[in-house]
Amino acid sequence: MSALGRVTVPKAKSVRRKLAVEDSETKRAALLVAVMGSFVTPVMGSSVNVALPAIGEAFHLDAVLLSWIATSYLLAAAVFLVPLGKIGDIHGRKKLYAWGTVLFAAASLLAALSVSATMLICCRVLQGVGAAMIFSTGMAILTSVFPPNERGRALGINVAAVYIGLSLGPFIGGFLTQHFSWRAVFFFNVPLGVATVAVLLLKLKGEWSEARGEKFDYVGSIVYGVSLVSLMYGVATVPSPLAPCLMAVGVAGIALFTAWELKIDHPVFDLSLFRENRVFAFSSVAALLNYSATFAVTFLMSLYLQHVKGFSPQGAGLVLIAQPAVMALGSPFAGRLSDRIEPRIVASVGMALTSVGLICLSCVGEETRLGFIVASLLVVGLGFSLFSSPNANAIMSSVPRRLYGIASGSVGTMRLLGQMFSMGITSLTFALLIGRIPIDKASHSAFLTSTRTAFIVFAVLCAGGVVASLARGELRPLPGNPEPRSVKDQTEDRP
Repeated sequence: MSALGRVTVPKAKSVRRKLAVEDSETKRAALLVAVMGSFVTPVMGSSVNVALPAIGEAFHLDAVLLSWIATSYLLAAAVFLVPLGKIGDIHGRKKLYAWGTVLFAAASLLAALSVSATMLICCRVLQGVGAAMIFSTGMAILTSVFPPNERGRALGINVAAVYIGLSLGPFIGGFLTQHFSWRAVFFFNVPLGVATVAVLLLKLKGEWSEARGEKFDYVGSIVYGVSLVSLMYGVATVPSPLAPCLMAVGVAGIALFTAWELKIDHPVFDLSLFRENRVFAFSSVAALLNYSATFAVTFLMSLYLQHVKGFSPQGAGLVLIAQPAVMALGSPFAGRLSDRIEPRIVASVGMALTSVGLICLSCVGEETRLGFIVASLLVVGLGFSLFSSPNANAIMSSVPRRLYGIASGSVGTMRLLGQMFSMGITSLTFALLIGRIPIDKASHSAFLTSTRTAFIVFAVLCAGGVVASLARGELRPLPGNPEPRSVKDQTEDRP
């Protein structure tokens, strides 16, 4: 026995060391892959906004069509995010992430080679589908690989990559557009996509598909997609007589989708959380309103700086970097602050600050000083940073561990829906106040009116977000109760 023990114990230790090394390598690879995907998608979104004036000149686009260069990407991502997330749970998240990255890179290449606005918008739709495959699986892979005691750090690094991408996007887009062309903005994503796929296939071992064998909800997915497309296209076609019909179809479809998802066994999107969890529901609504109020700021200010103030694309990008830079710097601090102070308080203060910044931006005109513009963007960025991390903390902390994946998917869905609605509001103001004409010196007055109107609407939405943020209730545990109030009586082991 002693001889056997002397042989077996070292062998067992060797196996454990080998497994520990493999586990560490898997974690590093998963984090690197997720960070690369989280960087490239926001860089794409924010850099294209700076290139839009050049794209509009190249294809002679009016203001409404120009807004669809951004909106088509968001709409496609929003439509496919939820169904593709479920497909990843069933068939494998790594596989879906890889195909999503390939599609995103291929669509970027085709977009760079576009010969018409129609082709470019179609490529943007394909980019949106690829981005949805990345969005819906990246955070889920991190959650699957990292244990709970390491997950927060990994997710924090992933979020930081998003903000770094948002920060660098305007500068990269402006530099490439000014010194090369708007096509270079799309070419930029191709090598990043190829590198991400290489790391994924060579370094990341294993697969994750905890829902393997479950039925996919085709009916819910179709109803969800048709509803969003009808609603957004209806908003974009105002004041056409067809617009009210399309919006009515969209609203009716969302109601039908809600009823369907609540009654089936394997829904594509578990909506019961919104009905049973007050903190989760109101935090999600607050996120939706916040993104609806803030996403189009870069789009509108890029057009304003280049068309009204006469900035070059690179100059506009340098000005616009102020907002995401503050977001990147302030979010970690806000997240730590929400660990000590009730998250709804920190998030609500952030929403209020964002409203102030948006009200300031609603005052811009042809003679507005650059210092005022930068200060307003800094206030919006600070407000967003104070809101974002604490609100995400509230959402993730309001559910038991077994529902972290659903909560993460909900955060992504609220973000994309909010971004889509933000661009929809912008398209609507353009359609009503500018019409189907290009943005030039003759239309400066109408453009400024529509921009101010959009910012006022965004400020009102932020005010509504403050109300939703405060209405969520307390998240802190009650004395003697280890669970937050919102999830009292829930247990981690409940089937």
